[in-house]
Amino acid sequence: MKFITIAQVVVAILLMISILLQNRGSGLGGAFGGDFGGYYTKRGVEKFLFFASAFLGACFIGLAIALVVLQSK
Repeated sequence: MKFITIAQVVVAILLMISILLQNRGSGLGGAFGGDFGGYYTKRGVEKFLFFASAFLGACFIGLAIALVVLQSK
Protein backbone atom coordinates (compact mmCIF):
# COMPACT_ATOMS: atom_id res chain seq x y z
CA MET A 1 0.00 0.00 0.00
CA LYS A 2 2.95 2.32 0.59
CA PHE A 3 4.02 1.78 -3.03
CA ILE A 4 0.61 2.92 -4.30
CA THR A 5 0.76 6.07 -2.17
CA ILE A 6 4.23 6.95 -3.47
CA ALA A 7 3.14 6.21 -7.06
CA GLN A 8 0.10 8.45 -6.62
CA VAL A 9 2.25 11.34 -5.38
CA VAL A 10 4.63 10.95 -8.34
CA VAL A 11 1.74 10.78 -10.82
CA ALA A 12 0.14 13.85 -9.21
CA ILE A 13 3.35 15.86 -9.58
CA LEU A 14 3.79 14.77 -13.21
CA LEU A 15 0.14 15.61 -13.92
CA MET A 16 0.54 19.11 -12.51
CA ILE A 17 3.68 19.68 -14.57
CA SER A 18 2.06 18.43 -17.79
CA ILE A 19 -0.97 20.67 -17.25
CA LEU A 20 1.13 23.74 -16.45
CA LEU A 21 3.30 23.26 -19.54
CA GLN A 22 0.33 23.29 -21.92
CA ASN A 23 -0.41 26.29 -24.11
CA ARG A 24 -2.07 29.05 -22.11
CA GLY A 25 -3.79 30.62 -25.13
CA SER A 26 -6.16 27.72 -25.70
CA GLY A 27 -8.21 28.18 -22.54
CA LEU A 28 -11.68 29.58 -21.95
CA GLY A 29 -10.82 32.85 -23.69
CA GLY A 30 -12.29 31.62 -26.97
CA ALA A 31 -15.63 30.90 -25.31
CA PHE A 32 -15.92 34.50 -24.13
CA GLY A 33 -14.94 36.33 -27.28
CA GLY A 34 -11.20 35.83 -27.27
CA ASP A 35 -9.32 35.85 -30.55
CA PHE A 36 -9.38 32.46 -32.19
CA GLY A 37 -7.33 32.28 -35.34
CA GLY A 38 -9.46 29.74 -37.17
CA TYR A 39 -8.90 26.00 -37.41
CA TYR A 40 -6.33 24.82 -34.88
CA THR A 41 -4.78 21.40 -34.41
CA LYS A 42 -2.40 20.20 -31.75
CA ARG A 43 1.02 19.18 -33.04
CA GLY A 44 4.28 17.93 -31.65
CA VAL A 45 4.97 18.58 -28.00
CA GLU A 46 1.55 20.13 -27.42
CA LYS A 47 -0.17 16.96 -28.65
CA PHE A 48 2.11 14.82 -26.47
CA LEU A 49 1.35 16.95 -23.39
CA PHE A 50 -2.38 16.69 -24.07
CA PHE A 51 -2.32 12.89 -24.25
CA ALA A 52 0.14 12.64 -21.35
CA SER A 53 -2.22 14.73 -19.20
CA ALA A 54 -5.16 12.48 -20.07
CA PHE A 55 -3.13 9.33 -19.37
CA LEU A 56 -1.74 10.65 -16.09
CA GLY A 57 -5.22 11.75 -15.01
CA ALA A 58 -6.56 8.26 -15.65
CA CYS A 59 -3.61 6.75 -13.74
CA PHE A 60 -4.24 9.10 -10.83
CA ILE A 61 -7.90 8.11 -10.63
CA GLY A 62 -7.02 4.43 -10.92
CA LEU A 63 -4.46 4.68 -8.13
CA ALA A 64 -6.93 6.56 -5.93
CA ILE A 65 -9.56 3.85 -6.43
CA ALA A 66 -7.00 1.11 -5.76
CA LEU A 67 -5.91 2.88 -2.57
CA VAL A 68 -9.51 3.17 -1.33
CA VAL A 69 -10.22 -0.49 -2.10
CA LEU A 70 -7.07 -1.67 -0.35
CA GLN A 71 -7.68 0.50 2.70
CA SER A 72 -11.23 -0.79 3.09
CA LYS A 73 -10.01 -4.39 3.43
